Amino acid sequence: MPQEKASKKLRKMSFRLGLSRVQEVFVIALMIVLVLAVTYSDIEFTYKIGIAALVFAIIFLTSMAGQAMKTEEEKKRL
Repeated sequence: MPQEKASKKLRKMSFRLGLSRVQEVFVIALMIVLVLAVTYSDIEFTYKIGIAALVFAIIFLTSMAGQAMKTEEEKKRL
């Protein structure tokens, strides 16, 4: 039963955004790219704020789309 414990542990590590594992990996990668771009780039502060707002919007819309797909699947099951 070690596999069951591992799968439960993976579920606990989830962001609980209603996304699949692949989508969560892309969101994490996007966050890492944001941090690297904001901290190590030599661009103006206003552009950094714009990049952060764009990344936030993408993550927010991705989570909203994931939740919508999840509720549609639940409706189809009923």
